[in-house]
Amino acid sequence: MMQTGDTTLPRRAASTTIVLIAVAMLAFAANSLLCRLALQQGRIDPASFGAIRLASGALVLLLVMRVQAARRSSSPKTGGDWTAALMLFLYVAGFSFAYLLLPAGSGALILFGMVQLTMLAAGLWKGERFTAAGWLGLALAIGGLVLLLLPGVAAPSLTGAALMAVAGVAWGIYSLRGRGVPDPLAATAGNFMRATPLGIALLALFWLAWAARSHLDAGGVALALASGAITSGLGYVVWYAALPRLAALQAASVQLSVPLIAALGGVLLLGEAFTARLALASVAILGGIALVLGAKRAAPR
Repeated sequence: MMQTGDTTLPRRAASTTIVLIAVAMLAFAANSLLCRLALQQGRIDPASFGAIRLASGALVLLLVMRVQAARRSSSPKTGGDWTAALMLFLYVAGFSFAYLLLPAGSGALILFGMVQLTMLAAGLWKGERFTAAGWLGLALAIGGLVLLLLPGVAAPSLTGAALMAVAGVAWGIYSLRGRGVPDPLAATAGNFMRATPLGIALLALFWLAWAARSHLDAGGVALALASGAITSGLGYVVWYAALPRLAALQAASVQLSVPLIAALGGVLLLGEAFTARLALASVAILGGIALVLGAKRAAPR
């Protein structure tokens, strides 16, 4: 009986981790699709999209916290910190404005490339190492991402590339800071609350400086609300719950699946063509991530 219990618990923990990762990556990919749809079709300006996204995320997270607190007969208490909130704001702002200047392919490549570099650098700095199979999987996943995004992509705007690079570094730092958070929901709610005034301030500056470019319609507002309340706010709660179960190198690797999922979403939802190149990249990225997650880490130096 003890052997059965000892094997069942690790299997359940592994299954829970896989589910958390899958849900978080789907949420991030859906968020990318919502942002592209809203901004690239001119339904809303980037400052308004970012401010609504942050505010709606904060509101939904606070409501969830109140429901949980009521069930426990306690008062809700938010967590987080200003550094994480600033990283969240920089990611939202950089991402939104960059997609006005960048094609989808080059923008995703820059964003997730910088996320990779940030999280890999942090993991290596702390002494994390992979076995040969882990490094092979990481190389295979990165190669698949490059195959998916690089061919045929025009040279990106330098301003757009810089904004997306800032967003990628900010996302990487934000994700790393969430690894040791004891209460993911409270931390995420607190970070969204702190980031919301920053988003509103940016919106006010944008409307004052570029009033002619400020615009929004009902569709754009709805997409921003969905992005903030569902795919951002609740998506980060799930991601925070998954991060403590992953090493920094593993956390960096699984995020390579987001642009792939977004590309497949474009095929299914936006009518984009499914090519042999996309199929090959899918096998490389998902196979590489499986190797990284299954590989045992070498002992830290």
